Amino acid sequence: MEAAIVIGLLVVAVILFATEKISVDLVTLSLLCVLVISGVLTTGEAFAGFGNEVIVMLGAIFIIGAALRETGVLDTIGHVLARTTGGRPKRVVAGMMTTVGAVSAFMNNTTVTAMFLGPVVALARRLNIPPSRLLMPLAFSSILGGTCTLIGTSTNVAVSGAMAKLGMDPVSMFEITPVGVVIFGTGLFYMMLIGNRFLPERDRAEGGISTEPIREYLCEVVILPGSPIIGQEVYSSDFSVMEFQVLKVRRSGHEVEVSPHLKLEEKDVVLVAGKVQNLIRVKKIEGIDILEDLDLRTAGVEMKDASIAEVVLTPHSSLVGQSLRSSNFRRRSGLSVLALLRGDRTLNDHMGDVTLQAGDMLLLQGPYDRIRVYEETSEMVIITEHAVAHNARKRGVAVLAVFALAVILSSFDFFPAAIGFLIVALIALATRCLTLDKAYENVDWRLLILIGGMTAFGTAMAKSGADKMLAEFVVTNLHQYGAITVLAGFSLLTVILTQPMSNAAAALVVLPVALKAADTMHANPRAFAIAVMLSASISVLTPFEPSCILVYGPGKYRFSDFIKVGGGLTVLTVSVILLLVPVFWPLELPVK
Repeated sequence: MEAAIVIGLLVVAVILFATEKISVDLVTLSLLCVLVISGVLTTGEAFAGFGNEVIVMLGAIFIIGAALRETGVLDTIGHVLARTTGGRPKRVVAGMMTTVGAVSAFMNNTTVTAMFLGPVVALARRLNIPPSRLLMPLAFSSILGGTCTLIGTSTNVAVSGAMAKLGMDPVSMFEITPVGVVIFGTGLFYMMLIGNRFLPERDRAEGGISTEPIREYLCEVVILPGSPIIGQEVYSSDFSVMEFQVLKVRRSGHEVEVSPHLKLEEKDVVLVAGKVQNLIRVKKIEGIDILEDLDLRTAGVEMKDASIAEVVLTPHSSLVGQSLRSSNFRRRSGLSVLALLRGDRTLNDHMGDVTLQAGDMLLLQGPYDRIRVYEETSEMVIITEHAVAHNARKRGVAVLAVFALAVILSSFDFFPAAIGFLIVALIALATRCLTLDKAYENVDWRLLILIGGMTAFGTAMAKSGADKMLAEFVVTNLHQYGAITVLAGFSLLTVILTQPMSNAAAALVVLPVALKAADTMHANPRAFAIAVMLSASISVLTPFEPSCILVYGPGKYRFSDFIKVGGGLTVLTVSVILLLVPVFWPLELPVK
């Protein structure tokens, strides 16, 4: 009876997840309530999944990614990826998937996805394409890359250990490599030729998340020595990637005509119009700087305690009718004006020469108490404050280095990955790469509820016997059609069970039943074991695999997106397994 309840709930869950008429986290929590009320799970078992180390690891990864983004490190990495791949979407996908797959062959695929998640999002922004076009290929390549070696995924190691306990030889390091490489290659070509057509185009602007009006400020940016922007044509330069409109270029004190083929040079001062968020990012990107900010640092002005705020000039402001240059605003106030905005967006002069008007918006930098003085005297009204961390990029690079070290050490089992990543997240907070409030904002709690709840659902399948019921069903109904058909049945069953259960758990559930079936048919048990192991490692049909969960939120995916893209990929990879496993591990036992 309990097994029937669990299987019924699984069907209901898949339908609700696919339609997404109810949020996935609410569906998950509702399922846990039903499982407890029906007596399938105890309260402790229902919520044990939330204490899983994967939850801690994913939460830490969210915080680490936010820290690297806030400090501008991801922008720099994204720039490198964009330049090495030429910035063409298909080449970007191919290069990224190949790199990620190669790394994932020797590291845990969840860890690899975590490493590349931030840089790939930054790359998508630089190329002005939705992150959803890149993040699913990222997750899939890390998953498929794990099939290439024994240590590519923990599932392979777990199955190999189980085989040894059952009296079989364990899997060697590169025993599965030939099949794994073909699986990965099949996935790569599928995503390039077919899968990319089903990838959604969504970004953070979809759904009306932000209700703030788009404000484009006038700002002067200087190109520093060694900047990658040097030599780029102005209209196809990184300024366009950062969504800046180039208005004027001043070179050696003289304005030069802005034309499509004008190439930017060192020390050029570029007048741009852009969103305030992008202007603040300029302060974190290597090779360019806001001119006003650079002048202050060159003059030795200490800005460690500086704040950034958007303010509006009131009709009573002493600045109305004057320019920043004529009013000596910086000297009198101790504040610097990073950018300037006028409602009609017709400004086309250099900031210092613009005659200010009531209603003009300024992006000010300096001690917050000085900015407050102007508000208290009714000269300005503070609209928005923006946090800025000076020397943040250096701290971000340090966090990235510690993160890489944690990845390496955890890969060699010096300590659990969850503990290593948690330590890195704490270091990011301790070094003020981001605030605690910002850290909590960047954790996707909905996804943590999803994975915690579905882990408990896997426990329900094992406890109720639903998993073995499904396995016995395969043997009973397919035995008469031969060993290859039974092998296909176990492969498909493993793929199905990996959706609500962890890959390793699904493989370990199916493995003993599959080996018993092989023994009954006098078939090669090793072929069945390898097929189950590989099938458990191609969980791309739903977003329950940790690598898919990592990209689910940032890519703004829906449950149905994984079915559309991962469905065809699942069919192809299972077909490869069924074709190649009997070649390398013949189904018929040798005659003694």
